[in-house]
Amino acid sequence: MTAPLTPPPPPHEPSSHQGWHGPQPAGAAGGAYGQDGPGMKTEVREAAVVTVALALGGVLLGLLWWWLAPHVPLVGSVDDTGRWIVYLKDTEGEQAVGVDGTFTLLALAFGVVSAVVVFLLRRRGGVPLVVGLAVGGVLGSLLAWRLGVWLGPEKDVLAHARAVGKGVTFSAPLKLGAKGALLAWSLAALLVHLGLMALFGPRDPDPYQEGSYQQGPYGAPPAQG
Repeated sequence: MTAPLTPPPPPHEPSSHQGWHGPQPAGAAGGAYGQDGPGMKTEVREAAVVTVALALGGVLLGLLWWWLAPHVPLVGSVDDTGRWIVYLKDTEGEQAVGVDGTFTLLALAFGVVSAVVVFLLRRRGGVPLVVGLAVGGVLGSLLAWRLGVWLGPEKDVLAHARAVGKGVTFSAPLKLGAKGALLAWSLAALLVHLGLMALFGPRDPDPYQEGSYQQGPYGAPPAQG
């Protein structure tokens, strides 16, 4: 007894060696940077470098803040009981607001610059890179804040008033009243980077463009499903 013969497939059906091929996995072509990007390990490594670089950039931000921030004038005096008191020399002055404003403006500028530099060096973006921008901006702002306070005038205002004498004007310690300014760097970096990616970032390839699929035996893409 012979087994029934199986008829050959119709000529219009594509063979297993032909047909449409989906996107290749990351790193399958083009070396370390394939069609879908460099791979998660490389992206995490690049994000770590960005985080460290931005955190160290906080040193420059702190120096600029200490140098450019306005000084808040204080005056020391002695009350009727012989205790030293310290008060603002100019009660209507806006120097304290200027200190916060200077830090915020500098942090925004640092955020813009860092976003542009990161985009120029790594145009494909990625979630790890965005996280690196956010975390690095916060760390850099914290370092700048603490450095500026450390470099600023004496923190013990009573001791400073006694040292300079009664009625002598001296500068208040450098402090950041609006702690929300610590987020300015990260917010500016994220917004600018998002805008650059939307305007100039790479576009996802169209799977139906010429060359993105292999043609069937009759010059047309194979039927799906």
